[in-house]
Amino acid sequence: MTAAVSYLYGVVAVHTGLYDMVAVLRGIADAPVRLVPDEDENLAAIVSSVPAGDFEEAPLAAHLEDLDWLEAVARAHHRVIDAMAAQTTVLPLRLATIYRDDDRVRAMVRAARRAFAHRLAHLAGRVEWGVKIYFDPPAAPAASTAAAPAADLSPGRAYLRSRHQERHARQDAYRAAEQAAQRVEAAACALAVEHARHRLQQGPLAHGSGENIVNNAYLVPDDQAQDFKDAVQRAAEQSEIIRVEITGPWAPYSFAASGQDEPGEKSEEAIT
Repeated sequence: MTAAVSYLYGVVAVHTGLYDMVAVLRGIADAPVRLVPDEDENLAAIVSSVPAGDFEEAPLAAHLEDLDWLEAVARAHHRVIDAMAAQTTVLPLRLATIYRDDDRVRAMVRAARRAFAHRLAHLAGRVEWGVKIYFDPPAAPAASTAAAPAADLSPGRAYLRSRHQERHARQDAYRAAEQAAQRVEAAACALAVEHARHRLQQGPLAHGSGENIVNNAYLVPDDQAQDFKDAVQRAAEQSEIIRVEITGPWAPYSFAASGQDEPGEKSEEAIT
């Protein structure tokens, strides 16, 4: 029989019906999902068994370079979290958080129960929304509409002056875009209880035209979701050189980390 280890998806507060929710879920490699409660059965880790050979330190490092494998694991991870988040408050854990067995999972939950309980209470009734802001610079003026070169300038100097003017125009537009983005962020923060900044997206990760200048996540009360989206959109419409993309609602992936940073808790990307 292939050796197995315990893969963690997240942590939840135990309540009536929770075990029935989990019983129908399938996780990594289509394995059944289960709960590993602490001794008091107040909190539980969401877990499934995965082959140890795939998640030991060396093979895991290799797998993380395999985009197809990584995508399959990520999809299964998110599928479990999203299914649970639709029914209850979930504290998501990082992708590929692994422990040797359920006893070590239980010990981890026990050691971090205060941090977990505090964070779950903070996340209750709140969801994550993503707000990406793109800078769409105005098109450069056509040659026929550009300022005519001074008669005393050589063609080379005229070209350099033209490039200098274009550079200054773009810098001015970028400053205007930053100010517009600040207004959008202020509108979002006014209705969010917490926000997080993520790395700007480039290349294939960026959607549509323009340069991604803000990539934020916001933790928003459920009953203010529409007000949040409307406020962000209104702020964005005040400028013609930015474009806003609002995504969600999501399980609060961006707001689980602070709960995991409390003393006594372990969350490792190799087997613990």
